Amino acid sequence: MQIQVNTSNNIEGRDALIAGVERDIRTRLSRFESRLTRVEAHLGDENGPRNEGADKRCVLEARPSGLNPITVSENAGSIDQATAGALSKLASALDRTFGKLTDRKGH
Repeated sequence: MQIQVNTSNNIEGRDALIAGVERDIRTRLSRFESRLTRVEAHLGDENGPRNEGADKRCVLEARPSGLNPITVSENAGSIDQATAGALSKLASALDRTFGKLTDRKGH
């Protein structure tokens, strides 16, 4: 599973943030690793220096082998919260997708 993290220019501490997000993705999605070719993360600060509410955004796109990409997003007060929320949504979406495939093959 290849992981790519993209950030907007106004994100502080980019190198450490990218390493942490890559680690979080690999840990949270490890059970799907053999079924995913790539996961892309797009991190951004919607309001720049104005710190107004849930202005941090994480968009995750997973590319399962032989299937259409699955995309989720989350807005929160911090990049860590947005990433955690998006990872939770993505794990649920992958569980549903792979569960449906298993159900179809079993019938």
